[in-house]
Amino acid sequence: MEIVIIGGGINGLSSAYFLQEAGHQVTIIDQTDITTNCSYGNAGYVCPSHFVPLATPGIVQQGLKWMLNSKSPFYIQPRLSWSLIDWGWKFMQSATEEKVEAAAIPLRDYALFSQQLYLDWAKLPQFNFSYEHKGLLEIFQTNEVAEHAHHTVKKANEIGLTGTKIISKAALDAMEPAHQINAIGAIYFACDAHLYPKKMMEQLISHLKNKGVRFALKETVIDFEKKHNAISKVITNKTAYNADTVVLASGAWSRELAEKLDINIPLVGGRGYSITLEDTPYMTNHPAVLVEERIALTPMDGNKMRFGGTMEITSTDTPPKINRVQGIIESVKKFFPEFEIPLPAIEDVWFGYRPCSADGLPYVGRTKKCSNLIMATGHAMVGMSLGAATGKIVAEIIEEQKPSIDIAIYHPERFDA
Repeated sequence: MEIVIIGGGINGLSSAYFLQEAGHQVTIIDQTDITTNCSYGNAGYVCPSHFVPLATPGIVQQGLKWMLNSKSPFYIQPRLSWSLIDWGWKFMQSATEEKVEAAAIPLRDYALFSQQLYLDWAKLPQFNFSYEHKGLLEIFQTNEVAEHAHHTVKKANEIGLTGTKIISKAALDAMEPAHQINAIGAIYFACDAHLYPKKMMEQLISHLKNKGVRFALKETVIDFEKKHNAISKVITNKTAYNADTVVLASGAWSRELAEKLDINIPLVGGRGYSITLEDTPYMTNHPAVLVEERIALTPMDGNKMRFGGTMEITSTDTPPKINRVQGIIESVKKFFPEFEIPLPAIEDVWFGYRPCSADGLPYVGRTKKCSNLIMATGHAMVGMSLGAATGKIVAEIIEEQKPSIDIAIYHPERFDA
């Protein structure tokens, strides 16, 4: 079967991995050279702990407060855009306790399945992507967050993420003895792991090329040719590709491509930034989230430390903003006062657009309006975490096998109901 995958991030590459293994001819099309997308600059978490979707009660009100601060963790660029208005309205409707509760077990299963697949890959000779299972710390400074943390820990243990616990300031200091930390405690998620995204991506690309997967890079998909209810050709700015099946895994650009097929998926790009230091004294032992500031810290690959964050809802052609990076540095220093991170030149900062659905859940599965189209997008901040599982699920769908996990909640056309 000729399969065309649109998008060369972790979801597209992992789909190609499992589809090639199943004997299909695979072509990956991407408008870039796939060396700088969101799958490279993320925190590298493989995190069952992230069982709460982006759309949660209270996030809208908090977001409105943060919008007044140009360095804040969350910002929506005001602009006249029907797709942004549509997304925002549906996001607010989705931010309910009931929907958060319904998402917990499906997200847990998705992440645990993905974690097992990364473990399987890590045992193969062609892969060495610095996979470590050291858990994750969610460090907090305020009593308000501490109170909420107890609810999170209770829920995590209820859904089987055993080993999740509140740790005291003293216990936190014992886990991170090298640096002073301004905090009153943390949640420790023993279930989490992390990897070095750059190695993961480069090794996966190398493996796929060795297996004969075709890469059509720096090509932009501009249209589709349809026959009856199916795509017959994917048309780029350079040529056209015959397709028996198409996988749409183009991240923050997926909504525009879906519209060409008369499919509406509420989705916006949430820009994030990260700084990676090598051979720095500002290393932690464990990956961590600084809760009040929404900043992620990850020690990677032995000698690297990554600091990342912000959710900037903006158009994909808006220039990056150095004040967002300054905000990350200042937030880190609030928790780690000894960390003297220099503000880099903007060209030395990684930034990328996370594909954010209107309810914080991925779009994964077949579509009704196009019989041979599979969606694999909308993963927001857990694209790397869920990437291996996404690829396996895509392959199972195409092979007409029962998916390894229940994907009903991720149906791509759920907002049409």
